[in-house]
Amino acid sequence: MADSTHIALPLKYRPMTFDDVVGQEHVVRTLRHAIEAGRVANAYLFIGPRGIGKTTLSRIFAKALNCQNPKGVEPCGGCVNCREIAAGRSLDVTELDAASHNKVEDVRPIIESVEFKPATSKYKIYIIDECHMLSNAAWNALLKTLEEPPPHARFIFATTEGDKVLPTIISRCQRFDLRRIQTNDIVSRLKHVCECEGITAEEDALLAIARGAEGGMRDALSSLDQLISFRGDRVTEEDALGIFGLVSRAALENLANAILSGDTAAILSSIEMFDSSGKNMRRIAGELLQHFRNLVVVQALGPKAKSLTATPEQVKTLVEQAGRVSAARVFRVCDQIAEMEDRLRYVLSVRTLIEMSLIRASRIATTATVEELMKAVQELRGQMASLPPGQVAERPQREPSAPPQREPSAPSAPVAPSAPPRCETPPPASEPPRAAPVDARRQAILDDAKLNSILSAMPGATITDIKEP
Repeated sequence: MADSTHIALPLKYRPMTFDDVVGQEHVVRTLRHAIEAGRVANAYLFIGPRGIGKTTLSRIFAKALNCQNPKGVEPCGGCVNCREIAAGRSLDVTELDAASHNKVEDVRPIIESVEFKPATSKYKIYIIDECHMLSNAAWNALLKTLEEPPPHARFIFATTEGDKVLPTIISRCQRFDLRRIQTNDIVSRLKHVCECEGITAEEDALLAIARGAEGGMRDALSSLDQLISFRGDRVTEEDALGIFGLVSRAALENLANAILSGDTAAILSSIEMFDSSGKNMRRIAGELLQHFRNLVVVQALGPKAKSLTATPEQVKTLVEQAGRVSAARVFRVCDQIAEMEDRLRYVLSVRTLIEMSLIRASRIATTATVEELMKAVQELRGQMASLPPGQVAERPQREPSAPPQREPSAPSAPVAPSAPPRCETPPPASEPPRAAPVDARRQAILDDAKLNSILSAMPGATITDIKEP
């Protein structure tokens, strides 16, 4: 019989201290310093996409403020306040889901209770999740309390859409923008969870899960939990790709290689394989753009850049590809793929657009840019300037060659006594020479035809009479 006490992985491995938080070091560092220096603000606003730790950080911060036996700035996790806050039943920490409680009547209990001192803790803390869902009337009701709260009250707001929060509210809060968790950090966390759960998982399988999570740790843990339920204690890349409709790391890198080398046949074959396997074609475009973005980072900052979202195995491939093509071409390829990804939202034939766009991108990757041509010209000029003056000779001008003459057969008619007509005087030597004929044989034939036409028009004349003045 199955164990009815199973706890889902996102809940079981939810961070309980600041040290457990992954990928949000900039926020954790600020909150720690605020507690150490005693400069805790009246209100905080956490903004970021789903599953990256906004509510988790809010609870950890609340535990750190109200912990009875803190370990420096870390909550102990064992005192009554820490246990009650983690379980969501603390009298001094109130959580409100603004998605379902967004009216003035829902925030009025907060306004009324904020004046009373906490029961057993140092602070009375109010955590409002998805705060952008609050109505304008509810925000206006909270505005005065938020601006001048009592010394024992603290507010923590969390939202996925910070642009919908009123500017008057943001100005009264310390704002923190939480970022998506990098892929290699998610993979490291998943490895730790698999070790604790006794699960054998391929690294490429964990990478596929991390790619599918799109920077959200909660989504990654939920996907791993689903795979474990599907396959048991051994998780393979094929299982992960089949469930989430992703492409393997090797297949994506092979497609990038085909683009960089201008291999149209390989591009079409890859797209055919992805389409026939039921892969998410729009998702492939986004992952391909991410791959070339990483390639730009490697070329600009090196393989150890902090902004590089790739695993060590991916970095090796990126370094190899970065040495094969110039940064200018890679940047143009990124532009082409970004344009393709934008147009995919409006087309019906997704496969055709991807094929044509990637073929165009492959031509961009193998065509010299204007900058490369100018650089080659400058290098050639430098090489020519470094040669000795006598070594660089000008190209001699071709001298015109006289057309070959051929004596025609003697005419049968006798020479007439009249004076023969003179031919036109040849141009003086001072005139510039005319261009030499391309084919001497052809010129000779033309000359013979001209002489024969003159002889036929002058009965009794000979070739000698025509040539000599």
